[in-house]
Amino acid sequence: MKPTNEMAVSFLSCSANESFGRAAVAAFAAQLDPTIDELSDIKTAVSEAVTNCIVHAYRDTLGVIYITCKLYEDGRLSIRIRDKGCGIEDVEKAMQPLFTTSENEERAGLGFAVMESFMDKLRVTSKPGKGTTVTMYKTIKRRQAEKNT
Repeated sequence: MKPTNEMAVSFLSCSANESFGRAAVAAFAAQLDPTIDELSDIKTAVSEAVTNCIVHAYRDTLGVIYITCKLYEDGRLSIRIRDKGCGIEDVEKAMQPLFTTSENEERAGLGFAVMESFMDKLRVTSKPGKGTTVTMYKTIKRRQAEKNT
């Protein structure tokens, strides 16, 4: 299915830009008229993905974070967050709750679990030394009032 609308944005991996990424995606997703809870879920998942880029992909360096969002006629939203950072050796292991590579920092290792719990579908691909792509999907349900009109 072809998207009805799409947007792309990129920004430096500064922690101050995490809120920008979250807000940009939320503003774009608002076209689907999500509930406050649905919008909150999207913002939380995006925050986790962007934070992973900042903390893990570009550890102690600056890089670029790329976000692409697409809207579909059936109410589906796709969000792709990509970096060109260090990559992940073992994606399956990294997606396990409580796994973290930040042993000396206060990291819970729940980023992917949080993304998975707030979105309908999550796909992670990565190549060591090349970067990581997180693609998330959420379908915004049409409201009952709209169905009856």
